[in-house]
Amino acid sequence: MDRGLRSSKERMKCEGGRRKGASLTADVYDPIRPFQTSTILLLSALISFVSFACGLKAERRTLPTEVESAVGTLSDDIAAERYEKIHMEASELWRQDATLEQSIAGFKTLREKLGPVENRVLQSATEQTNSSGPLQGRAYIVTYRTKFQNGEGMETFTLVERKGQWLLARYLVTSTALK
Repeated sequence: MDRGLRSSKERMKCEGGRRKGASLTADVYDPIRPFQTSTILLLSALISFVSFACGLKAERRTLPTEVESAVGTLSDDIAAERYEKIHMEASELWRQDATLEQSIAGFKTLREKLGPVENRVLQSATEQTNSSGPLQGRAYIVTYRTKFQNGEGMETFTLVERKGQWLLARYLVTSTALK
């Protein structure tokens, strides 16, 4: 007889009756069940941990160092009102879209209406590789939620890679404070 798989009730019948204090409704003891339960709990904890770690990784999106450096330099130049320098060091796309005077006027308007940048939080960074079109080659479109002195808005830098350097192709600020 295999006693491990029998209920107390069945054992009682085999042993000839009921003992004092013995239960008639005892369940079958399964020695594998505790192992399965702990394995399931362990797997659940592991899946939860991995899911949480993946979520953290997605929230910590970062830019390649070269792109981050280019955006930092552009931000410093905008803050210091070096608009001519920005225009001269921008990509050919920037200079095709705007003359030096138009570039300066655009940056001055942004500065007058929004004021200087107080902080920015990275919202998205998208790398593109294009075989044709205006953004031919590698490009990064980097969008920030930006707090300016006089309002908030979205700031988008479009950079293209030319001869190993990341150059400004487009710069766009959207804000209700610009209306």
